[in-house]
Amino acid sequence: MAGSTTSTSSPPGHAPAAFGGELGNHRPCSIVPSGMPHPSPEPSPTPPDWPHCGHGTTPEDTVGCRGIHAPGHTVCLAHLADADRDAYLDGLTPGADIDHRGTSFTEPLLDALLDALIDPATGHPRLGEARFDSATFQDDAQFVRATFQGHAWFDSATFEGLAWFDSATFQGLARFESASFQGYAHFDTASFQGYAGFRSATFHDLAWFDSATFQGITKFDSATFQGITKFDSATFEYLAQFDSATFQDASFVRAAFQGTGQFGQVTFEGHASFGYATFQGAAHFRSAVFEGDARFDEATFERLVTLGPLVCAGRFVLSEATFSSPANLSFAARQLECLRTRWTSTAELRLRYATVDFAHAVFEYPLTIAAEANPFVLPDGQTVDEQVLADAPDAAVRMASLRGVDAAHLVLADVDLVGCLFAGTVHLDQLRLEGACIFDTVPPSVHWRGWRPVRFTQRRTLAEEHHWRASEPSAARGWNVAVFGAGRVGPLQLAPVYRALRKAFEDGKHEPGAADFYYGEMEMRRHADDIPRSERSLLTAYWALSGYGLRASRALGWLAAAMLVTIVLLMSVGLPKDAPKQEATGTVPVGGGTVTFEIDKDEPHNPTGNRFTDERFEKALNVTLNSVVFRSADQDLTTAGTYIEMTSRLAEPVLLGLAVLAVRNRVKR
Repeated sequence: MAGSTTSTSSPPGHAPAAFGGELGNHRPCSIVPSGMPHPSPEPSPTPPDWPHCGHGTTPEDTVGCRGIHAPGHTVCLAHLADADRDAYLDGLTPGADIDHRGTSFTEPLLDALLDALIDPATGHPRLGEARFDSATFQDDAQFVRATFQGHAWFDSATFEGLAWFDSATFQGLARFESASFQGYAHFDTASFQGYAGFRSATFHDLAWFDSATFQGITKFDSATFQGITKFDSATFEYLAQFDSATFQDASFVRAAFQGTGQFGQVTFEGHASFGYATFQGAAHFRSAVFEGDARFDEATFERLVTLGPLVCAGRFVLSEATFSSPANLSFAARQLECLRTRWTSTAELRLRYATVDFAHAVFEYPLTIAAEANPFVLPDGQTVDEQVLADAPDAAVRMASLRGVDAAHLVLADVDLVGCLFAGTVHLDQLRLEGACIFDTVPPSVHWRGWRPVRFTQRRTLAEEHHWRASEPSAARGWNVAVFGAGRVGPLQLAPVYRALRKAFEDGKHEPGAADFYYGEMEMRRHADDIPRSERSLLTAYWALSGYGLRASRALGWLAAAMLVTIVLLMSVGLPKDAPKQEATGTVPVGGGTVTFEIDKDEPHNPTGNRFTDERFEKALNVTLNSVVFRSADQDLTTAGTYIEMTSRLAEPVLLGLAVLAVRNRVKR
């Protein structure tokens, strides 16, 4: 017979794999096929390669009926005379081999054939080797609980009504390659003990394989599923291959892939669900395309996982899934959800377009999330087609949340962290940031808070700070309040987050970046409710004078203002009216001897008249400049001037030092 057979006596030698997802229940309420009837294909002008009936030939169809001759006759079973048909059926016994290739069956004719093969012990049909290649089933085909002891051939068969194979048992190979199921196809709880081949089969309506068991190699390559497809709780004990298949909505909920699960170049035009599925062997989804959502909720991957490169136009959900072996995931997806996903081995996620929610994920080994700048390239050198994501704004990868994650083994590379939620992340100080990881910034330009202008110095900020500041009653415009899931996080919770990120940047030798997070930490401390008023006042002064030692322009501005005030004060009250004169007095002893002189200096007189002259400005500037570098100008001063100089010699060097410190923090490597 044509085709190849596959032994089913021994399972594959390698360990199997598991995978999972969930799709809602779509079981219809009736068993009547929906939609318009599918047109019958045009008859082929080529005759079959078996002796055929030829009944009903016309000028348009020179071949006529393609049914194989019934045993001992020159016409097919459908065109036998009633007496001959009854005699043939009466001669059949349970387990007999039958060959009705190309035959057209009505429901009464098929029922009569199967009734002749009913095993009295079970009350259900038992067939030996069954050949139904290219057969046409015009009505419902009822093979419920039938047993095929030999090979079952349905290649190129056409099922115009319902195809019922519920609880059927295929002990040999079962081939439905290029078969056409125009109505519902039911294979619930069917058992395929040998090779199961559905390559290039077409399912025009529902296709149900719930709880079916595939013990041998299973192939659905290039199959087309135009309706809802359900493999819920199905078991694939060996290779399950769906390469180049096309699905509308597909559900593999709780399916068990004990061998390799292969979905290369498969297309899911609707939603795909692998919830709770188990992949005990390798799982391959290279070049798969999900035009809707792809759900792998609570799926289990026990062996090597190669998910991708694949494209998903909707959400790719891995929430609560478990990866027990190394995983390599390459996604171009609109959204990736990994809530409470567990990774017990190394993993690498290379992504494009995706917004990633990693909240409460658990990983015990190094895990890398990296943005891929260019489209993924397949082993044959071709790039992955990303047409389903053509309306996406860009290919950037955005982190939505790392809450509840232990970041000790996490590496982020070239990821957009503008909207990422960090509060609640453990060991955030050990997070490694590689490449261009972008954070949010403060609102640009000048804003008005009442009558006061407000301008924020540019720095990296967290999404939670945006949400908190935007929620304040006196918030300036520009802070982003629409941070999804930020919750009621305030300065008290954000200060340690900024501190941890500062340390992470310092450990990465990125001092300027660390300075931004130091600024954020100090800001959160200044606004926190749990610090004493005195400490808050000190922090406020530190912020106002130099931006926590990070804003050189602010410190230099205050220094210039202090110097100007010092000069004005010195010119007005600090410099004396005239330079004090010295007088030397003494007495010459009679007869000569030593002369003793007493030198007195007049007290400086407060200035009068015009105090703001060029000469007085030059003297005041000299005193002020020397004060900046903590030196004395040796200039005669009034009593007030002396105190002014003392104050400037204390304050101005401090401001200069803060400016130098700020510059150092910005250029330090």
